Amino acid sequence: MTTFNGNTVTLAGKKLQVGDTAPDFSLTDTDLSKKTLADFAGQKKVISVVPSIDTGVCDAQTRRFNQELSDADNTVVITVSVDLPFAQARWCGAAGLNDAITLSDYYDYSFGKAYGLLINELHLLGRAVFVLDEDNKITYLEYLDEMTNHPNYDAALAAVK
Repeated sequence: MTTFNGNTVTLAGKKLQVGDTAPDFSLTDTDLSKKTLADFAGQKKVISVVPSIDTGVCDAQTRRFNQELSDADNTVVITVSVDLPFAQARWCGAAGLNDAITLSDYYDYSFGKAYGLLINELHLLGRAVFVLDEDNKITYLEYLDEMTNHPNYDAALAAVK
């Protein structure tokens, strides 16, 4: 059962598994350009998915992954939410994370559907973390059952290193 603030919610799409190839995506960057997995080819990827960057847990999750992996070799942290790109850019500036990559699924929710994370009732994304290798194979993932909980940072970070 998946919940948001203790209330049951329904996630659209099929959950992915370790070993799956991550589905490609087309997400909107803060400059309104489109980004796909190909834009990060040859790098390890931590895809940190949050319901809204403007909430406490989402803020902490985005900061932690970006701060702890800022010096990781050949690794990129990608935060995905349905926040408007303008809100994501504002948050990055206020947080002092101007180099953080925040991408938005606001346009058509295709990422949320492909990754099994679109909350039907709220039109937000569920909280999850995916670690992909250089070939986009999922080497670690965590779908949270309660969207207001923190992910297992240590396990995700260990999967990258």
